[in-house]
Amino acid sequence: MPVQRLNHAVLFVRDVDRSSAFYRDVLGFRVKVEMPGKAVFLQAEGSTNDHDLGLFAVGAGAGPSGAGRSTVGLYHLAWEVDTLAELDRIRSQLLQAGALVGASDHATTKALYAQDPDGIEFEVSWLLPADLISAEVEAAGATTLPLDLEAEITRYGAQTRGGVGVSVQV
Repeated sequence: MPVQRLNHAVLFVRDVDRSSAFYRDVLGFRVKVEMPGKAVFLQAEGSTNDHDLGLFAVGAGAGPSGAGRSTVGLYHLAWEVDTLAELDRIRSQLLQAGALVGASDHATTKALYAQDPDGIEFEVSWLLPADLISAEVEAAGATTLPLDLEAEITRYGAQTRGGVGVSVQV
């Protein structure tokens, strides 16, 4: 099965309108199809997918996900941005929304971690382009450090296109 990429994800949420507003207003997704109060299909900015995220309402009485604590299940989704400037912009949006819960430097990946209104965790990341991955960087990949985004922008440049030769075809 030669997978090309993940086409979309579907999440169960308590309030589809509240969750849709979060993904739209904070992360810039746009509504493609909406069934008010029941479901919404969203497309990420710059995406050519029919939709990247589906949200289905299960109601206000739904309990929190136990995934990783008491049940098996998905830990998080990860979306990749093209530049560190965009990662910085998203960080500001997540901070303003009170959704940012962490920021990590995984050597080849610079990552922000956040939670949507239902506490579903997601990651927004920038990947080092292949031509910048040295043996030293690869060796550091086994460690996770706090992300100093300003230092990474100084080191790699705010507009350096991420993931080239890794997740983005040359």
